[in-house]
Amino acid sequence: MIRRLDLRRDEGVLPRAQLDVEHALEVVAPLCEDVRLRGEEAVLEYGERFDRVRPATLRVDPAALARAAEALDPEVRAGLEASIARLRRTCEAELEQSVVTQVADGATVERRIVPMSRVGLYVPGGLAPLVSTVVMNAVPAQVAGVGSIALASPPQADAGGLPHPTILAACSILGIDEVYAAGGAQALAMLAYGTTSTGGSVEPVDLVTGPGNIYVAAAKRYLHGTVAIDSEAGPTEIAVIADDSADPAFVAADLVSQAEHDPVAASVLVTDSETLADAVVAELERQVPAAKHAERIRTALGGQQSAIVVVRDLDQAVDVANDYAAEHLEIHTVDAAGVAARVVNAGAVFVGPHTPVSLGDYVAGSNHVLPTGRSARHSSGLSVRAFCRNMQVVTYTEEALRAVGDHVVHLAAAEDLPSHGAAVTARTDRAGE
Repeated sequence: MIRRLDLRRDEGVLPRAQLDVEHALEVVAPLCEDVRLRGEEAVLEYGERFDRVRPATLRVDPAALARAAEALDPEVRAGLEASIARLRRTCEAELEQSVVTQVADGATVERRIVPMSRVGLYVPGGLAPLVSTVVMNAVPAQVAGVGSIALASPPQADAGGLPHPTILAACSILGIDEVYAAGGAQALAMLAYGTTSTGGSVEPVDLVTGPGNIYVAAAKRYLHGTVAIDSEAGPTEIAVIADDSADPAFVAADLVSQAEHDPVAASVLVTDSETLADAVVAELERQVPAAKHAERIRTALGGQQSAIVVVRDLDQAVDVANDYAAEHLEIHTVDAAGVAARVVNAGAVFVGPHTPVSLGDYVAGSNHVLPTGRSARHSSGLSVRAFCRNMQVVTYTEEALRAVGDHVVHLAAAEDLPSHGAAVTARTDRAGE
């Protein structure tokens, strides 16, 4: 069901999915350009082709959002409200404050925190309606103070061309009323370029966030520069560092939980215990057939992106994990906190046997929109900071300018930009008259 790699004597090659974003880019580039040129009609046509449904309009009637919220299962609503409250609390704690530094008498530099004016949130709706992703995108944007939020999610044939009703309900609970029935690369292009139509225009956004498949990741790469993006978040992945103290049932359950997302999801166990590896395989053989999405899970676990990796010791396990740079990394070891402290490359780290990734997917208070495909080496998960900009505000009095004016003149001359210096002396010479 899942292959085994032995890195104890050979560094080998870590399991990786064969996801060719550059190839996907060749597919989405003309699609994005078509949306830029033809707007709403192109978005509707691509939705009909890929989602097999053509909504009457792209914009979802706010009344449909309200109806979805009214029909929502009370227990699901309670879960959403708990998720919102916990994530809002961490976002409020992480929100940076403006800082004013007095560099000299009469001279200040302020780092002002400014929220994005308008953002676009993307929520996948393919194999699973990711209602939790509505929360993970929207709450940090709201806490940041974003003034205008638009959300896009694929139309569903069995929902009359609207996004999944649970996604609509979550939008209603969060107070997001600008929702579009559009998915995939065409949705991101719509948000980035905007559209005009007789049914109403879509104003372009400044930032697009949210996970998706490889085509969504490729569209983000193509559109980056036209808009800001959070990261190229593709198919999900989990890595688990475990020693012989780990509970194999817990480890197997967590590998299965991420494999449930997608046939190309990655599940990787890194362990120094052959005994644990054998026990986890036995647990997978027991747990997978009983799962609702057993076929999808079995495909993911059997793919080249998944494996049990046997290492010499926990030192090598940490090295492997840092090289792999997983979206989600669990630590099931005797000194889980100590091992976690040595991790430098991961989207999110889940410490100890009672902190499964699925907790982070919903109500941990962390964000589940995280970098994938080894991009955790240089990118961060979605947070309130992604929806803010740092803007410098510089204020100098006449006296403060005179105190450093000569420095500006000499440095400008060194760069052969004398007019830069002249912009200062025009002021200081006049002040001295």
